[in-house]
Amino acid sequence: MPTHLGFLRAVNIGKRQFKTADLKAVLAGAAYGDVATYIQTGNIRITSPVRSRAKIETELEALFLADRGFEVPTIVFSPAELRQVATDADELARGIGFEYGQYVSLLKAEPSAEATALIEARSGDGETFIVRGRGLHLLYDIPFNEAKTTTAQIERAIGVATNRNVKVIRELVELWC
Repeated sequence: MPTHLGFLRAVNIGKRQFKTADLKAVLAGAAYGDVATYIQTGNIRITSPVRSRAKIETELEALFLADRGFEVPTIVFSPAELRQVATDADELARGIGFEYGQYVSLLKAEPSAEATALIEARSGDGETFIVRGRGLHLLYDIPFNEAKTTTAQIERAIGVATNRNVKVIRELVELWC
């Protein structure tokens, strides 16, 4: 049975609460198997006979909307896809200097060449952006709170995304891949 790794966007911020116990209960109640979560930022692992990433994303978003009463954009990767994101992050870390942090925006869809060029062109002044497949790698040589490019600007350029620290990506690969 296929394993799906889901990343929920903008949960547990303000009134958009989806606590881990509630999330696990909702997923188990919807008959997903092997339900697991990792930290309180919307990282899930499930199994389902459904193979289509798009169908799983649609199912999960409908389930979360019905349970929470607000939309929860959900981005799904296979274990192999997430492993590739971590491999890309490691390769980029060796090739580019950064002092303050390495993050990945996990993308719902692979961006067009035009969108990729647009976001990568924003690199500079301590911020480096590199798109690899459905991963936008963000490398900072300045404190994150001093970055000029915002998540909203990134999403306008490349579509729905959710951001994770590379440390979390590596931990998830170790646990679930």
